[in-house]
Order: sequence, then C-alpha cells, then structure tokens
Amino acid sequence: MGLGQDYEALDVETLPARLGGVGAVASRVGADASSWTVREVGDGNLNLVFIVEGPAGKAVVKQALPYVRLVGDSWPLPLYRAFYEYHALVRQAARAPGTVPEVLYFDERQALIAMEYLEPHVILRKRLIAGERVEGLGPFLGCFCARTAFRGSELYMASADKKADVALFAGNVEIPAITEALVFTDPYYDAEMNNHTAGLDPIVAKLRADVALKVKAQRMLQRFASNTETMAHGDLHSGSIMSTLTESRIIDPEFAQYGPMGFDIGMLIANYLMAYFSQPGHRDSDLDAYQEWILTVIEETAAAFDAEFRRLWATERTGMLYPKALFEDQNHDSAPACDAVLAELWQDAWAVCGIEMHRRCLSLAHNADFETIEDEPLRASLEARNLMMGAELVKAADDLAGAKAVCGMARGYNERDFL
Repeated sequence: MGLGQDYEALDVETLPARLGGVGAVASRVGADASSWTVREVGDGNLNLVFIVEGPAGKAVVKQALPYVRLVGDSWPLPLYRAFYEYHALVRQAARAPGTVPEVLYFDERQALIAMEYLEPHVILRKRLIAGERVEGLGPFLGCFCARTAFRGSELYMASADKKADVALFAGNVEIPAITEALVFTDPYYDAEMNNHTAGLDPIVAKLRADVALKVKAQRMLQRFASNTETMAHGDLHSGSIMSTLTESRIIDPEFAQYGPMGFDIGMLIANYLMAYFSQPGHRDSDLDAYQEWILTVIEETAAAFDAEFRRLWATERTGMLYPKALFEDQNHDSAPACDAVLAELWQDAWAVCGIEMHRRCLSLAHNADFETIEDEPLRASLEARNLMMGAELVKAADDLAGAKAVCGMARGYNERDFL
C-alpha cells in the first residue's frame, strides 16, 4: 500500500485540478475540468464524499480522511481503508455482478476512489424512514448476501486463491477493530464513547447484568475475529444501500474483511428490524401496513438467501469444501450437508442481528431510524423494544426456527412496553 507524504485531502476547489487529467473521470464528467461543479455531500462517519458534475455527466469521488470524521482528529484512522474498499468493490462486482457502483479510478496514494454516480438512488434508510416501498428489495439483498458469501468461500474459490485473499485483507487491522469494539463489546459496559437515550437506563443495566448475553456476544466476537469463511461487506446496513423505488445497489464496503458467512445477512436484518420498531415515531397513517411490509421484506430476504445459496451449492460448488467426490460422484445426496452449513450460518446471523440491534442504540454511531425521533420518551420506548428483542435473538440464536419465527417475535415485542 503506497500511501506517501504527498497525501492531501480534497476540497471543492482543489478537486477539479487534481482529477481533471484522469481520463476515466474526465470521460464521465467532461474534458474541461474548469466546467465541473463539485459538492461535498459526505454525511457519514468517516470520509469525504464529493459529487462531481459536468457537461458529460456525474461521478462520485470518495476520499478517506486520516481520522474518524464523526469524532475528529483525536481518533486517528489509517488511510489504507480506501485500498481495502477498492478491492472489496472489485470482488463484489465479480461475485455479485450489477450490485455495486462501477469503479472509474483508484488512487492508492491519495486514498480516493472515483466511481459511478447512482441516480436517482437515495439511501435506503431515508426511504424506510419516509415510509416508501422499494420493489424487489428482499430478493435483491438476499441474493447479494448469498452470492458474496458463497463465492467468497472455499465452497467456490480455489483454496490458494482464498488464502491469498485472506492474507490481503488481513492487513485491514484498524477498521475491523472498530467493529470489534463498537459492535461486540462496548454496548455491554460503560465504554467512554457510549451514549443512549435518556430513560433507557433500566434496560441498559439489565443487558449489562446479563452474563449469558455477554458470553454469547463475546463468542460471536471470537468467531468474527478468527473465522475467515468468506469476504464480508462488514457494514451492511440500510445506510450502505442506495435505492430507487424499483432497484438497489450496495455501497461503502470499507469495513470488508474475511469473516463468518452469516455476518452480513445478520447485520442487514437487524437494520430492517430497527426500521420496523422505529416506525411509530415516523407516521400514524399506514403504520400497520408499512410495518408488515418491512417484515415481508425480512422473510423475502431470508428466502432469497437460502434459495440462491442452495442453487450455488448445486451448480458452483467447485472449491475444496464438501467436494462432489464425496457426495454426487458416489450417488450420495449433498443436501444434508448444505442444510448443516446453512443452519450454522443462520445461528451466527441471528446472534449478529441481536448484537447489531444493541450497538446502534447503546454505543457510538447510532442510526437515524431512532435518532430522528424528536419525542424522547417515545424514542426510548421504541428503542427498548428493539433492545429487548435483540437480547432474545442473541441468546436464542441456536434454536430459532427461521425468519418467519423472527418476524413473529418482532410482532410480539412491538406490542410490549418495557419502560
């Protein structure tokens, strides 16, 4: 990774001069950089993000900062995360074609990526808060998770290629360390940067006193840190998905690392559930129908994941794991082996799901689903439902019957008052 002393953060004035000579960008935006219009639109936690517009079209330029933008330069962060985001995007494009933005240009020394501008796509979280329905959302995201999970594993990849990929991503140390702390550990003690809604203290105390919950959360941290089954997006939430009303794309894989196959689908479903529980803070009309639509999306996502994983198992199982020499070539059915792999995958997914539901309310980097609810007592009551269901998911992950059962659980928690 060739980051040098010449790194310089972009701004709206310097970007045209810096990128005007890059053919892939100029061909997308316009040959005359002086005609470009640049806006800085980054509203995330880490990076600079610019929309560049010219006579030929638009592009997005994303540049890593040497610190966590949400916190400031008191929390330094390596620029190499752009390197891993670039490599993750390349692999996602190959493993799940048509699901991520096209990469136009990558500058490793400047830690920047220029990529396709998605229009008229909007961050999915904003659509869910607004009560909008996205056609085909569940099947799209379920297939994305299944394809990246399967094709990034030794069910599909040659073992030497997989090991080389694991070695490459193993250098991404400090970014996964954020997940290891903020997601798996910080919610369960009084960490320095934690914060939560006033009124939740009894719930927080209950969770932190639950030793079985903390044991399971740490067991999942152990699996996350040591299990290199597949390349995970690593931060697949509704803010990492951009959607129109009929299609979606996945963005921002800078937290990518090799980890458990159930990690992404678990984190994704957690964000669906938080959208579900937050809805009474965003609308009165159409509330019940919209919440039911979200639960339908959860079931469709899980069903699409399972169906696509099984299809790939039958048609693309070319790696060293569960080889056909042991099954089909001896006239043995490999379906029970697939069942077992999926069962373990979903156990991980449900535990991750519950843990993510906790961290988004208790540690740093909350989500807008709850944070934009101005009525604080209402917000606390909705977050309490989310937190208590999360605890049950974590502890019961090994015994859950599937997405339909989880949705039934959500309906039950949605009717309860915990404060």
